[in-house]
Amino acid sequence: MRDLLEGALYAPTNARFKVYIIDEVHMLSKSAFNAMLKTLEEPPAHVKFILATTDPQKIPVTVLSRCLQFNLKQLPPALIASHLQYVLEQEKIEFEAGALSLVARAAQGSMRDALSLMDQAIAFSFGKIEEAAMRSMLGAIDQGYLFDLLLALRQQNGAALLEIADNMATRSIAFEAALQDMATLLHRIALAQTVPQAIADDEPERVRMLDLSQAFTAEEVQLFYQIAIHGRAEIDLAPDEYAGFTMTLLRMLAFAPSRVPAAQLAAQPVAQPVQTPRQSVPLPARTLPVETPPANVPTHARKTDAAPDWVQLSGQLNVQAMAQQLAKHCVLDSLSDSQVDLRLAQEHKHLQTKMATDNLQTALSDYFGRPIKLSIVLGKIAVATPAKIEHQTQQIRQNLASDSIAQDAFVMDAQSVLDASLTPDSIKPV
Repeated sequence: MRDLLEGALYAPTNARFKVYIIDEVHMLSKSAFNAMLKTLEEPPAHVKFILATTDPQKIPVTVLSRCLQFNLKQLPPALIASHLQYVLEQEKIEFEAGALSLVARAAQGSMRDALSLMDQAIAFSFGKIEEAAMRSMLGAIDQGYLFDLLLALRQQNGAALLEIADNMATRSIAFEAALQDMATLLHRIALAQTVPQAIADDEPERVRMLDLSQAFTAEEVQLFYQIAIHGRAEIDLAPDEYAGFTMTLLRMLAFAPSRVPAAQLAAQPVAQPVQTPRQSVPLPARTLPVETPPANVPTHARKTDAAPDWVQLSGQLNVQAMAQQLAKHCVLDSLSDSQVDLRLAQEHKHLQTKMATDNLQTALSDYFGRPIKLSIVLGKIAVATPAKIEHQTQQIRQNLASDSIAQDAFVMDAQSVLDASLTPDSIKPV
C-alpha cells in the first residue's frame, strides 16, 4: 500500500489518468485503510481509484464516506447465456442452448463465474458443450424427472412417484437439490398461469410448462410449492435424504385437493350426522323441507321448489380450504333455478374472498348440474350455521368422552391409589 500511494503522486507518462483498481478491498487491514484516507480525501487530479468489493459492510465508514458508491446488479441468466453464445460462436465451439442456460443459472448473476464455468465445461466435454454433460458437471437435476413427478401427482399415482424417486436414487441424484429445482419449476408454472408471456418463447421446456399450468389449479401449485420448500428445509431432520424426499412427495399426494367429478360426488350416499342427544343440540328456528327425488333422478338434478337443508347440502359440495369455511359459516336465504342466496355474519366477513366465493359458486353449479349464480349478503343470522352445529357436536362428543373417563372404575381406582388427577385437555373422543 505504501508503494501504491507513493507512485500515485507522480503524473502518468503516456496517458491522462492513473487508474488503480483494488479488488476485494474489504480484505485490507485497518492500517492500510488509514494510510489511504489522506489520498482519498484529497486525491491528485491524475489519479482514479476503483475499489471493488462483495462485502461493503467490512469497509470502514471513514473510507465509504469519501467514495462514490455504485451498487452493481446481478446479470439476468438470459443476458449471460447470450454473451456465452457469442463467445462460443467466436471460438467456433459447438454448443446446445440448454447447456448455456444451465451454466447461466449456475453463475448466479456473475459473468466472471459464468466464463470460468464455461472454461471448465469445454475441458469437461472435450470441446462440445452438451446439455447432458453440463448437468453431470454441475450436478443439476434432469428436468425430465421433475416433469414426470408432477405428472404423477396430477394422476394421483403414488406408485409412479416412488418409482421415479427410486430411479433418482439409483443415479445418485441429490434430493435436496431436486426439491430446490422442483420449487423453481413450480414457481415458473405459477408464472405461466398468471402471466404466460413471462415464459420466454425460446425456453426449452416452455410447452411442457404451459401444459402443466393448465393441468393444475393455482391452489395446487401454491400448495406444492410450499410443501417443496418446507421439505427442503426439513430434509436434514429426516432419517436420510431419500426418506425426506419421498415423504415430501407423499405429503403433496396426501394434501392434494380432491378431484372427484361432480356426477360421482352427487351419486355418493349422503353422510349421516353423528348421533347425539337431541336435547343438547339446539335445532334451527326454521327447518326447510327436503323433497326426496325419485330413484331414477340424480341427487344434483332435484327440483329447487323445495329448498334443501343447507347443513346437509354444504357437506356434499366439492370444496376445500377457504371456500369450505365460507360455506360452513353461511345460512341459506333462498334458492331458485339459477341463483343461491346465502347470508354471512358480519364477524366472518373476512371469509368472503373472491377466490372462495368463485370456488363455492363453481361447486354449486357442479352439484346442481347447471350454472348457478351465488349471492352472499352480510347480516344477522338467527339460525345455527353448519360450523356452529359441527362445533356443538364436537363439544358434546368431548363431554361424553370426559364423563366416560371420569366414571371409569379403573381410572377412579388409579386416582385413589396414586393420588392422581385427570388432565381434561388430554382426553380426545374417538
